[in-house]
Amino acid sequence: MATISAKSILVPKISSSSSNSNVSSSRSSSSFLPSVKPTISLKASYSKSRSFVIKNGLGTVETKGSSSGTNDVTKETKPTILVSEKLGEAGIEVLESFANVDCSYNLTPEELCKKISNVDALIVRSGTKVSRQVFEASKGRLKVVGRAGVGIDNVDLQAATEFGCLVVNAPTANTVAAAEHGIALLSSMARNVAQSDASMKAGKWERNKYVGVSLVGKTLAVMGFGKVGSEVARRAKGLGMHIIAHDPYAPADRARALGVELVSFEKAITTADFISLHMPLTPTTSKVFNDETFGKMKKGVRIINVARGGVIDEDALVRALDSGVVAQAALDVFTVEPPPQDSKLVQHANVTVTPHLGASTKEAQEGVAIEIAEAVVGALNGELSATAVNAPMVPAEVLSELAPYVVLAEKLGKLAVQLVAGGSGIKSVKVVYKSARDRDDLDTRLLRAMIIKGIFEPISSNFINLVNADYTAKEKGVRISEERIVVDSSPEFPVDTVQVRIANVESKFAGAMSDNGEICIEGKVKGGVPHLTCVGSFSVDVSIEESLILCKQVDQPGMIGRVGSILGQRNVNVSFMSVGRIGVRKQAIMAIGVDEEPDKDTLKQIGDVPAIEEFVFLDL
Repeated sequence: MATISAKSILVPKISSSSSNSNVSSSRSSSSFLPSVKPTISLKASYSKSRSFVIKNGLGTVETKGSSSGTNDVTKETKPTILVSEKLGEAGIEVLESFANVDCSYNLTPEELCKKISNVDALIVRSGTKVSRQVFEASKGRLKVVGRAGVGIDNVDLQAATEFGCLVVNAPTANTVAAAEHGIALLSSMARNVAQSDASMKAGKWERNKYVGVSLVGKTLAVMGFGKVGSEVARRAKGLGMHIIAHDPYAPADRARALGVELVSFEKAITTADFISLHMPLTPTTSKVFNDETFGKMKKGVRIINVARGGVIDEDALVRALDSGVVAQAALDVFTVEPPPQDSKLVQHANVTVTPHLGASTKEAQEGVAIEIAEAVVGALNGELSATAVNAPMVPAEVLSELAPYVVLAEKLGKLAVQLVAGGSGIKSVKVVYKSARDRDDLDTRLLRAMIIKGIFEPISSNFINLVNADYTAKEKGVRISEERIVVDSSPEFPVDTVQVRIANVESKFAGAMSDNGEICIEGKVKGGVPHLTCVGSFSVDVSIEESLILCKQVDQPGMIGRVGSILGQRNVNVSFMSVGRIGVRKQAIMAIGVDEEPDKDTLKQIGDVPAIEEFVFLDL
């Protein structure tokens, strides 16, 4: 693939059924995010006089100027969103304004897999496991998974990416609530609030037993200095604590601004009096707090965890508590939730526990519900959400600027793959961007994804988008390389030309082979419309909005009229013709745009014209 919700580019789009993963010619031609049936889809034919307009995620093109055809507006059914865990009413209202909403809670894995093939988006909290089996059972229909909260360890991101499903979360709405709960656990643990409360309710008065420790002047190590961790640090400083933090990805300037010292993992755990955990659960962090780690800590250290239970080896923590290395622990999360009733950790006298209440405030619940609902609706509309976890973030201004080039990129990919004759298959694709801009001023991720989409979707059963484009190419063993060439043109436009080269393959159309033996086509955007400007060694200038017939011929008078007459006699409408030649009365390529696919007899008649050496029909 900024804290913005980037609106989608409005590109020509033909609606498609989202009920399975089979590719058909009616699928969206230019959708770069997971897409579902929109409420309104536009199917249109256009003249060259038009312009791109950015709207809020409808994923279509609004045109200005004259039109050579008509716009048929077809109402489609609403997408379906499955909510598998309790979500705030405000969020449900956002969803219901856009989609059919199915609130089915406490589903077994089998029940979820049974339902998932009938939904376009799924919203979960931490209790639902979105496994590979779920994505397989969706049969390609599931396009968005929304995690109402921060952690996404209950979602198989690899599988989501493989199946082209966007995963979004809600990382900001519960930040303050989680930080406040961390501070609440810190304070109540230090002063034995939970234990003394239970003692009094049991009819006891044990002032001497529950003597606590002061927080002022103590060192708190914040392990994970993201949104929640930094908010905990801010509040703990107000309690007079000295704050250090460990996070290999945290910017030093942000830490300095809060008066926090970033230190190594080793220094954090060996010098802290209190350790507050705010790290995600990953293969690297799983059980990172274990016997070895506890053995390096100060005797009498106190630990707070409002992040993920799996980062602590719970058996090791019990041993550390029993030995006195860890004096106390305050835990809101556990490896298995809910933990077993006979859990030694939960029952330990020096442990304060809460049932995953980090985000459980009225304000946070409503905020998370709205945040995830808006993210899911935006994603179904084709928007690139700023909270997407498995797609590159492309800023809104870049999306807007690249709008017509997205169409060009996919069209070039579709043209290139249709020129391949088969044989050993495609092993490498090179994309060359010519631009007047510096390398750092040209973000090509979206264009690369659309070229991959154009190449692979017509020859596979996969739906390809920005989420899974690079993965798809890698899985198929195709190396995608990019080159950027600075040219002397106007920097007002992000790209001057885009060239697609496929090496070590045979071509159905020899005229598309460059001098170095590669299939080579090149295009550019003119007036907001994608044009094909080069085929092999031949310069052409044709709009690539419709399907094409390419004819390699001997340049001589009457060729345009002769081929045009054949098409006219067979009732095939010609939208344009263009001829590119290497010299007068030498070889030339004639490019013909057609509104309908000619039948085999018509194409044979064209091929029988004596001056035509070869031809190919390219379906766009």
